[in-house]
Amino acid sequence: MTDIPILFEDGEALVIDKPAGLPIERPRAGGPSLEDRASELRLGFARSPVPVHRIDTDTSGCLLFARNPKALKRFNAAFEARQVDKVYLGVVAGPVAGESGTIELALTKISSAEKGWRMIPAKKGKPAVTHWRKLAERNGLTLVEFRPETGRTHQIRVHALAGLGHALLGDPVYGNGSGAGRTMLHAAALTVQREGKPPIAAQAPLPADFAALGFDHADLGV
Repeated sequence: MTDIPILFEDGEALVIDKPAGLPIERPRAGGPSLEDRASELRLGFARSPVPVHRIDTDTSGCLLFARNPKALKRFNAAFEARQVDKVYLGVVAGPVAGESGTIELALTKISSAEKGWRMIPAKKGKPAVTHWRKLAERNGLTLVEFRPETGRTHQIRVHALAGLGHALLGDPVYGNGSGAGRTMLHAAALTVQREGKPPIAAQAPLPADFAALGFDHADLGV
């Protein structure tokens, strides 16, 4: 058995509720990672499952694994064909004007010796589209639902700052890193369409650190 919550499981797929702060791959500096838990996640199968996509180390929530190479190929194709619906929850470190909208800001990667690398909006960057909806406001913070249409690196984090006017709470790269023990972003739901089979569908519950800020299940409107 594993202490990592299992949200969905069948013969070709596994979705876990990844803990915040646990990287998928082993960091260069060493330390724990999901790679160390691969045998636990076999759950009786002969192969260790392989992650299909990436979410940041700080991000909690739905992470899809493939149990075999054929499934990995099909799931990768589904992501590329945008047959995957992703819902994220983020705590924005300030007020958000409006109730909902769509942010379309192309992104590109830059780096410097002083600050390292980051993503920035740029006309010549890769297209990036994020739909958003305001869910609740508490103590100067805003709980926002994000539905990314594309899957660019740091997309929601950059779009929150550039499109909504404030970075995510706790974000050390696009914000000031204060107010929380991590970047407050949670992969709340994942749906992957499958030909000839029911879709993979998983939901990850609201994390305790979101609840500690005053947000609760009732704010999600589900």
